[in-house]
Amino acid sequence: MSGINVTRSSMPPFEEYAEEIKDLWDTHWLTNMGKKHNRLREELCKYLSVKNVSLFANGHLALEAAIASMKLTGEVITTPFTFASTAQAIVRNGLTPVFCDINDEDYTIDVSKAEKLISGRTSAIIPVHVYGSVCDVDGLEKLAKKYNLKLIYDAAHAFGVRIGGSGIGAFGDASMFSFHATKVFNTIEGGCVAYSDNSLTDRLHMIKNFGMDKNGHYPEIGGNAKMNEFQAAMGICNLRHIDDEIEKRRRVAARYTERLSGVNGIKIWREQSGVTHNYAYFPVVFDKAEFGKSRDEAAAALAEHNIFARKYFFPPVNELECYGGRFEAQKTPIAKRISESVLALPIYAGLSIDDADMICDILLGQLL
Repeated sequence: MSGINVTRSSMPPFEEYAEEIKDLWDTHWLTNMGKKHNRLREELCKYLSVKNVSLFANGHLALEAAIASMKLTGEVITTPFTFASTAQAIVRNGLTPVFCDINDEDYTIDVSKAEKLISGRTSAIIPVHVYGSVCDVDGLEKLAKKYNLKLIYDAAHAFGVRIGGSGIGAFGDASMFSFHATKVFNTIEGGCVAYSDNSLTDRLHMIKNFGMDKNGHYPEIGGNAKMNEFQAAMGICNLRHIDDEIEKRRRVAARYTERLSGVNGIKIWREQSGVTHNYAYFPVVFDKAEFGKSRDEAAAALAEHNIFARKYFFPPVNELECYGGRFEAQKTPIAKRISESVLALPIYAGLSIDDADMICDILLGQLL
């Protein structure tokens, strides 16, 4: 049996992608906001139900640009239960992350605890839609307005997620989506910022294009974060198949839920009421005292069968060595506990139900 990784990149049929990029050999326009870049931007606005989209070479640079575009200062409240990129983008903008603990249900930032961390130096909140589960957007909106704070969502996991009739990117001042190869929707590498304030359009463009405006002047400090035409072409193709890809993921998630529900010592991911999910990840939290195996032991049992789940996220960001002990994980005990007991099981469109059953059999000790 070939190995099963936690995820696998979705790709369109080769012939479809080849046809999409064919005219690039005619135009020789490979980057700098070409026709495919602009077409993908327009199609994403429609699919995500957002007013504006600015495309980037990757999601991390998109988040850095979203922060820079709002000229934040001082401190930014965020979650330690996220990928390193979230806090790195804050620090690389010269800001100080203040880590707020998560709730024990969907592992997103705990709004009631966030308010206690607001100080005179706080300029923004950057929550994360974890595993595709959405934050308390209403509570965060009220909090941001009460203290006049910017609200920027890290929606790297939340492509295609909706709350009622609203796309998840329509909340807050901006949302960053990642289009990395491992995500539900990919442009090989890539990402975007979704936003409603038209005044951000030119600023985001300058930040990703060396700080240069449309007249060739340089009013901003910028870098190079432009999405190229080959990335955009992959996105155009993948967007045609996205609903089918999500449906295939849903079937795998349903199988895991069927097999693992009610098992003592296992807490599985649950869909949120009123939310249209994308089934980006399927996290399982293990309680060794009840289940008999720890998270690490469960991961090792899967690895023995060439199945590679992921300890996602571990360790919590406020324990990363690059911060040299500046932050105390003890102040975010729920995030620390979940990070030490959560395992993201394999889930992707090409994963068969038989493979999902085998994974469950191994976890439950039914396959030796």
